[in-house]
Amino acid sequence: MSKTLLTVKEAVGHIRRHHDHVEVNLINLKEYQLDFCDGRDPSEYEGDSKKIIKEIVEADALIVGTPIYRGSIPGALKNVFDLIPNTALKGKVLAFIATGGSYHHFLAIEHQLKPLAGYFKAYTLPGNVYAHNDHFQNKQLTDEGIKQRLHELSDSVVTLSKSLDSKVIGAEQPVIPRQSLAQT
Repeated sequence: MSKTLLTVKEAVGHIRRHHDHVEVNLINLKEYQLDFCDGRDPSEYEGDSKKIIKEIVEADALIVGTPIYRGSIPGALKNVFDLIPNTALKGKVLAFIATGGSYHHFLAIEHQLKPLAGYFKAYTLPGNVYAHNDHFQNKQLTDEGIKQRLHELSDSVVTLSKSLDSKVIGAEQPVIPRQSLAQT
């Protein structure tokens, strides 16, 4: 099991144990065959792509976990953000968990993921969690400080999501129509 999946499962497990009124779904992208985004309307995708888009659109809040490779998120996650409608995250709470080999790339959350969430008009938590190799032993998350931060992150997502009513504060962004090369 990947470090990222271990950390996300810790966060999801905490929600399940302490917020039994909250329905939680875990999406592991490795289990899906997603189309590469080609610019078409998200409603035109089929199969696993359609399932993932629907799951994200219908979610009230999201905790997104990602490994950081070479200072960046993997293409599979970027593809998901490309597939979803521009309004899919509008007014929703979005939190991030990232993992890497060391603390060397912990700012990827601040410099890549939070601006992406801002584009989608999502609310992001001020604090997120980054875990690295030293936080794991024998393929298990063992660092109690990281576990505590994951629990705090989970509680914060639930609390903030409950307190918002999906109203977005701020000016609307311009409408950006999607268009595939076949349509041009």
